[in-house]
Amino acid sequence: MHKTITFALVILTGLSAGALAANQMVYQKGRVFSSESVSIKKGDALTFVNDDSIPHNLMSATKGSEFNLGSQAPGTSTDVTFKEAGDIQVICAIHPRMKMMVKVTD
Repeated sequence: MHKTITFALVILTGLSAGALAANQMVYQKGRVFSSESVSIKKGDALTFVNDDSIPHNLMSATKGSEFNLGSQAPGTSTDVTFKEAGDIQVICAIHPRMKMMVKVTD
């Protein structure tokens, strides 16, 4: 019985570590981002979730971290991995007032 308990603790510990590695989520609703600024480590990803009733087109023109997700339909989510350290501005190409900063650290 002692071996079974030890095994169960190892599995639970592994699940907890995996849960900590989950992507941060950024939501889009009411034509705004859920956060004005987020901080992540280089190589980590953000999950952008369109919780709005309209499409959005998230992009960044920050040198070295350019991306364009194209039209993101309501109810969809997209992961973006940030590979370079620095401050990266993310905007919606459809709704120019939607802006946020991603601070990527080494």
